[in-house]
Amino acid sequence: MHIARMLLAIAILTNFVATNAQAAAAPAGPPVLDPPTLQSLGVYWIIRDGDHAKVTLEYRKEGAETWSAAPPLLLVDKGPFKNEGNEPKKLAVEVPADARLFAGSALLLDADTAYELRLKMSDPDGAHAEQTLKARTIAEPQAPKNAVQLHVMPGKGGGDGSAGNPIKGLAAAEKAAKPGTIFLLHAGVYEGPLTIAHSGEQGNPIIWRGGGDGETVIDGMFPKEKLAGAAIAAIGVHDVWFEKLSIRNAYNLIRGHESQRIVIRRCHFATCICGIVATDTKTGNISNFFISDNVFEGDMPWPTTMKEWHELPEARAIWIVGSGHVACYNRIHHFKDGLDLGDTKATYACDFHNNEVSDCFDDGSEMDGSDRNTRNFNNRYTNVLTGISLQPVYGGPIYVFRNVLFNVQTEVFKLHNSPSGGVLVHNTSVKNGIASMVNTSESISNFYSRNNLLLGTEGRACNYECPAIHTDYDYDGFGGFTGELFLKWNNERYPSLAAVKAKAPIYKHAVAVDPATAFASGIMPPQDPKKVYDSATIDLRLKAGSAAIDAGEVLPGFNDGFKGAAPDLGAYELGTALPHYGPRPEK
Repeated sequence: MHIARMLLAIAILTNFVATNAQAAAAPAGPPVLDPPTLQSLGVYWIIRDGDHAKVTLEYRKEGAETWSAAPPLLLVDKGPFKNEGNEPKKLAVEVPADARLFAGSALLLDADTAYELRLKMSDPDGAHAEQTLKARTIAEPQAPKNAVQLHVMPGKGGGDGSAGNPIKGLAAAEKAAKPGTIFLLHAGVYEGPLTIAHSGEQGNPIIWRGGGDGETVIDGMFPKEKLAGAAIAAIGVHDVWFEKLSIRNAYNLIRGHESQRIVIRRCHFATCICGIVATDTKTGNISNFFISDNVFEGDMPWPTTMKEWHELPEARAIWIVGSGHVACYNRIHHFKDGLDLGDTKATYACDFHNNEVSDCFDDGSEMDGSDRNTRNFNNRYTNVLTGISLQPVYGGPIYVFRNVLFNVQTEVFKLHNSPSGGVLVHNTSVKNGIASMVNTSESISNFYSRNNLLLGTEGRACNYECPAIHTDYDYDGFGGFTGELFLKWNNERYPSLAAVKAKAPIYKHAVAVDPATAFASGIMPPQDPKKVYDSATIDLRLKAGSAAIDAGEVLPGFNDGFKGAAPDLGAYELGTALPHYGPRPEK
């Protein structure tokens, strides 16, 4: 009997130890590539028992010997999350109950280039796994050399498409559309709407292009005071391009719901509520829009009164959901929002970069509704109510880096509705009032902030009213603060930068930066936030001797190749050229 009891005790103890021991992490399957963009390659990996695991990411050009470090993959919160309507939202990727999702991107890559990605998983128990994937960044779309060109002029039918006998009117041209056709729309006003019924093929698109002999206008024909409909309806189609067109006089100028591989390039959008809209989807299959070098000219006032803010329409230059989208080198002004993602079955692997956005009475850009691997970088935002919104985002990572923001009236980063998974790195913001603030009682989770330069004119340097869970903030620079408090964080107040470094759970390496000596241009924080500042004059490159020089942390994949003793704070390293914002000169 004694032996039986002892064996039972051993069995119970063994079972207790086995049940409570931490299991070693192990992949649930191979890593998965997200759709590529011009400069980014995203990936995710599901790891069983991955609560304590880490996953690093390295990349190299195919055939190269040396690997470069990308930012490590983010251990994504489990969720469920809440959408803007406070309804539950699960991760877009199905993750088993005993597993965790890791996701991340290799950034600032070369376009149209083959790469290898190497992922290494490890955990404290010694578990290890390694996988190498091959991927290729996309090229900017190029028309096929053997495309058939058909000439078009305004009219109501007739013509064979030759230079001497052009097709007359959009409807007649659309009937002749087939893969590999370029419609050269000669100068004049074409009565819309243009309803696209024919799709091209991958690598063999249908292209609607201005003829180059004057302005080609597609006119939705609605009066400015009663805008409705769409000037171009490209719904449920694929491989259709629009180039060098002036599009105007409709509520939406291009409506692209449920469509794929749409190119919109070097067009001029005016007199509308929304420029490009592709948000309605039952399949979740809106994908691979390429939107570049366009001008979006809105009619919304800036600044606005509170009454106007509530009464004005949801005017957005670009509003898109889905995956694989690139919106780059666009000039956007006088809308409610400039560049917006949105909530759908899943929004992931999209890039907004090198855009010039100004005079927006709400957000410069919204990453709202993103799931993972969406990226907002190298943009310039001027004269906006809030800078870049992440309210909410669902797990991430959502990368916000190397952006310049000037004259943001309220929050630089809008983190409302319990977002999770933001990465805020190397941004420069110069504004009136509090340099950095989040005004909501709802929590943020899994946010990471490094090497940002945040300058204001008065008040606390950093004021977060929200609870902050699993956050890691450090190495940011602040200037222009006044008063008795430097930081409010998780309802604790810290009177000075010295008190923050001694007692706060964040910002052990934060620095104070004098706005008067921060920038080589001599630009100062705006004293009047209602003034309209010319975005083309905003030069926030650092001045030698500024406290922002050599004050950052080394972050592989974000600041490779820095020149000084350490990376500089903000969007620009000392002595670098300004990125190109807005449409590029034609070659």
